[in-house]
Amino acid sequence: MTAHSSPMQVVRSVAELRAVTGGWRQAGDSVAVVPTMGALHDGHLSLVAQARDACDRVIVTLFVNPTQFDRPEDLAKYPRTENRDRAVLEPAGVDLLFMPGVDEVYPPGFATTVSVSGLTSGMCGDFRPGHFDGMATIVAKLFLMTGAHRAFFGEKDWQQLQIVRRLAADLNIPIEVTGCPTVREADGLAMSSRNARLSPSDRAAAPALYAALTHAAQRLRGGEDPAPVLGAAWEEILAGGFARVEYLDLRHPQTLTPLDRLDGPARLLAAAWLGPVRLIDNIAV
Repeated sequence: MTAHSSPMQVVRSVAELRAVTGGWRQAGDSVAVVPTMGALHDGHLSLVAQARDACDRVIVTLFVNPTQFDRPEDLAKYPRTENRDRAVLEPAGVDLLFMPGVDEVYPPGFATTVSVSGLTSGMCGDFRPGHFDGMATIVAKLFLMTGAHRAFFGEKDWQQLQIVRRLAADLNIPIEVTGCPTVREADGLAMSSRNARLSPSDRAAAPALYAALTHAAQRLRGGEDPAPVLGAAWEEILAGGFARVEYLDLRHPQTLTPLDRLDGPARLLAAAWLGPVRLIDNIAV
């Protein structure tokens, strides 16, 4: 796509954002958006790189969305590294960084929630009440604020990705939602802003989650019955040092329907706790 060497613009209001993107659209540029909550890592930068390859202009949004945190202490502890994030994005080919304040996103009197049914039940939906309503609401707003043609999301949060696709389709938002492969550390741990909160001993144990999913997927592909395979993977995660497993599910990739046998594409998804940190991961089967 067209390379733009101008410095990254930083805007904090929807009016400023639309003034810039309106000019881009008049010039015929295609626009990508990468929604983030900051605390950026190489996983985010891989989304930016794919967005840059696909579109003429790239917007990164940085907003720690209070409505998707089910626990106030989790919101309070969420890493906020705005200056570092700006420095990381500047050389990455980002055209515009949108960093609105809470009042810009949720002004006084704000009264609308976007709720996607079906896909939000089970897995993270069961353990994080209200999380997906908050996520769906902010994503719908960011899609409409930016007017982007394409949006880029990581596959690490697979349930979220399917919800976002459904949301865009159901609300006729003219945006193409692209899922990008999970970026992992050398030992297999999926990159996440929350990894920074792991103690050294917990960080050493963290790869057990991906290892257990990988072993289970191999056994499932070999024709073994899912129930005992998932049970063994659950035990493997706990034996690896995790405090508890929230869920470990075999599901249809798009509908997220639970599967009790493997007769087509499937996704293995898990969430587990290491000390005070909740990690999620998933892989294709």
